[in-house]
Amino acid sequence: MLAAGASRRMGTPKQLLRLGGQTLLECTLNNVRGSGVKDIVLVLGAAADEIRQQLSTEGVRVVVNPDFEQGMGTSLGRGLGALGAEIEAALIVLADQPFVRSSTLDRMIACWQRHAPQILIPRYRGFRGNPILLDRSVFPELMNLTGEVGCRAIFGSHSGSVHKLAVEDAGILLDIDSLEDWKRLNSSVDPAEECKKMPELECRDKTASNRPELVIVGRDAMAQALAKLARILEFSVTIVDPFLPLDELPDADRVLRILDFAPLGEAERYVVAASRGQFDEEAVEQAIRAQANYTALVANRQRAEEVLRSLELKGLPAEALARVRAPAGLNISARAPAEIALSIMAEIVAARRAKPL
Repeated sequence: MLAAGASRRMGTPKQLLRLGGQTLLECTLNNVRGSGVKDIVLVLGAAADEIRQQLSTEGVRVVVNPDFEQGMGTSLGRGLGALGAEIEAALIVLADQPFVRSSTLDRMIACWQRHAPQILIPRYRGFRGNPILLDRSVFPELMNLTGEVGCRAIFGSHSGSVHKLAVEDAGILLDIDSLEDWKRLNSSVDPAEECKKMPELECRDKTASNRPELVIVGRDAMAQALAKLARILEFSVTIVDPFLPLDELPDADRVLRILDFAPLGEAERYVVAASRGQFDEEAVEQAIRAQANYTALVANRQRAEEVLRSLELKGLPAEALARVRAPAGLNISARAPAEIALSIMAEIVAARRAKPL
């Protein structure tokens, strides 16, 4: 369990935030204790002494990472290094995900025992989440990671050995990164259960189908700026996000809460994958299978190559992958989110008008 972060955006150790009468870290630990996991290694770093004073570590081995400021990769290496030679696989659990059910961890363990993949990833409604289960065969590659990189660093080189497991647990997508997240999720209502009640497709404007459609997978500042520009240019806008209430993004005509484009129907469609690495591969695959008029991936060149290589190994046509715009947008030296959105929207207009990109 990785719990070494400094919580700089919080201004206080988020591991000790109260959630339903317990600390956030206790909630996550208890979920793991309730599963079939045999050995729990807790990696601490920032505020390690304070956390230890307030946390029951019964049945838990604590490892302190003195290099936590160098990024999550160092904590992952410390945790894996603390495992005994008899350990065959490990779940990499993030301390700020207190809503992952014990039963989901058990399902992942059973799946690994049955299929023996090198990497096992849970998915909810098509969206990839955490924790990740790693076979011991990949431990050496992760032992010396540095910076803010985690298990995803090796996904590209093991595309043929990744197994994705569908689960009915929205908790795999819910984490607490900010005080706003904590305030929103710290209630008597189970956020994972509330997610189930939200329709897979919610529409605001029934006439949107008469316009070309821009599908944005993601909801960050760039995605919001892109939605605004698309509205000005008279596109309909569909946001793909598992939890987004439609009224929180007035520039969207629809919210799709499942990573499957089939419910969207036929349309002149332009797709931008802007999920900050979370759902890139799945979003590009859906766009290709839906025969979108334009597909773009917002990512650096290395990450884009990894995604496209992974999709090629899955059997997607090389000619379709070659048409994916990655990195996305025209080269206008864009840096700010709105500038990046402008470069992408300009590329979409050029593609639509059949001018050279």
